Amino acid sequence: MTTEAVREVKLRMAARALGRAGLAHAYGHCSLRLSAEEFLVCAPVPMGQVPVGAAGTVVPVHGPLPEGVLGEVRIHQQLYKARPEAGGITRSMPPKIMALSTLGLVPQMRHGMGAYFRAGMALWDSPLLIRDDASAEALAAQMAGMRAGVMRGNGLVTVGESIEEAVVLAWYAEDAARIELEVLASGHEGLLVTPEEAAQRDTWGGRIMERMWDYLTFGDPEGGR
Repeated sequence: MTTEAVREVKLRMAARALGRAGLAHAYGHCSLRLSAEEFLVCAPVPMGQVPVGAAGTVVPVHGPLPEGVLGEVRIHQQLYKARPEAGGITRSMPPKIMALSTLGLVPQMRHGMGAYFRAGMALWDSPLLIRDDASAEALAAQMAGMRAGVMRGNGLVTVGESIEEAVVLAWYAEDAARIELEVLASGHEGLLVTPEEAAQRDTWGGRIMERMWDYLTFGDPEGGR
């Protein structure tokens, strides 16, 4: 299988994983970087329903979006432009992140997986879709140095060094939101992960990322390719 074909398969698996995990429904998209100048975005269909073999679209980091590409893919453009380390991006609609965001809140570091957001999560304070370059650029700037951006009443953006990392971070963010909502419902303040604990816990050593990727993509129709 060619490098291009491997990337296409991996992107489709990422999209379907987000859908199967309940992190995306009819809306959302994911991408992976091809080079400094281009990235590949998944087909513009519900991510959980991306067909086997469905080709993604190559999008320039600089310049107008190609015909047929969803308008919010400009978020990916601006993040790839601003973040040389970015290798994969997800734009999803996790339900607990969505609920928490309507309180004007993002998850705090309360458990091990929350430690991967020790730089914080940006809160984009608008429920409107981002369909202009200036807003996409502003969101990317607000997310500087962060792995996640929460959009009030409008979902989540994660940035990873690979598409696998970006998908895993989306799952981690939703789990952090689940815990945050449960702590709020308890009426207690709860404990936080300390910065020192977070610095040690924020590691991919020991196949931490790979195990979650395997979990999320288990049973995928293209998983053995």
